[in-house]
Amino acid sequence: MGKQFDRIEPHHREFIERQRIFFNASAAADGHVNVSPRDVAALRVIDANTVAYVDRTGSGNETAAHLLADGRLTLMFCAFEGPPLILRLYGRGRIVPRLSAEYAALLAAHFDNTAPPGVRQMVMLEVGLVQTSCGMNVPFFDFAGERDQLTRWAEAKGEKGLEEYWHLKNERSIDGFPTGMLEKTRS
Repeated sequence: MGKQFDRIEPHHREFIERQRIFFNASAAADGHVNVSPRDVAALRVIDANTVAYVDRTGSGNETAAHLLADGRLTLMFCAFEGPPLILRLYGRGRIVPRLSAEYAALLAAHFDNTAPPGVRQMVMLEVGLVQTSCGMNVPFFDFAGERDQLTRWAEAKGEKGLEEYWHLKNERSIDGFPTGMLEKTRS
């Protein structure tokens, strides 16, 4: 039932852009595997082998630590409505620092030069393999709306409060791996 592709085909891109949520999975050679839900509105297909998403502040920064340690990253999209399908993007990821020229260029070219409050970095994935599978076991879900708590929280923190939070919660993974986040944002 599964099929493999060496690039994101146009029908894959259309599927990705119709979803509301995706999941990213990362790991270092040792320690915990991380799986996190993300809002598809934050993701852009840059080309047939590249995707990027703006990464908002969270209670940890596991993806950044894992990408720095190992680089492997998988993104998974599931059809929760319509015909069943699971689509995975496998590849090598890296962090694009928030204050870097590359970040500014990507934000301007693909995100209308707008980032939501609390963005700490951008995640870039060079896709080496696209895999689809049936998804017949994924249940139907109805979309009820967006949550605004993270936006309100980030706005209330402000830039100084966010940086303090990053020092406290985002400099190291739960396994103690460095994320490189604050060093990179000051470059």
